[in-house]
Amino acid sequence: MSDHLFVVTGGPGAGKTSLITELARRRIHTSPESGRAIIREEMASGGDALPWSDRMAYAERMLERDLCAYEDAQALSGPVIFDRGIPDIMGYLILCGLPVPPHAAAAAGSARYNRRVFLAPFWDEIFTQDIERKQTRAEAEETCAVMRRTYVALGYEIIEIPRTDVPGRADFVAAYLGSI
Repeated sequence: MSDHLFVVTGGPGAGKTSLITELARRRIHTSPESGRAIIREEMASGGDALPWSDRMAYAERMLERDLCAYEDAQALSGPVIFDRGIPDIMGYLILCGLPVPPHAAAAAGSARYNRRVFLAPFWDEIFTQDIERKQTRAEAEETCAVMRRTYVALGYEIIEIPRTDVPGRADFVAAYLGSI
């Protein structure tokens, strides 16, 4: 386990990326979400490793990228905040009704983060869709629930981030990091 590696998880449109951006602005090490980058790359190249095309290929691409990010973060000093972690891939596959390949489950079991995981809960007031985020409100709520269950099943403790403005959320996370 890497105690200095922290995950922010939850459903789409819950403010995770805005929070991560604010934490980076405050000079806390961060690691961006791989899923959005893969979607942009696949759309630009005409590829089909997309959540609305080939979900398993999309999950495999995320796993590859997230394992690299995890390894790279090991060398950083101080806390590192990940916009989603390797267990999110398991949650994604479960949500899609797809089997979790043994190598993905093994990666989630061996590439451990701090035992406390930050959860950005579904928040209807800030939820929006865009060209890369096509999930409905109901799907976003279910994604949040699946991510919570996935991390708990893997032995993580959930810390729910309050529904407040971005600076307030960043203050909450930074205060927690300062208390450990």
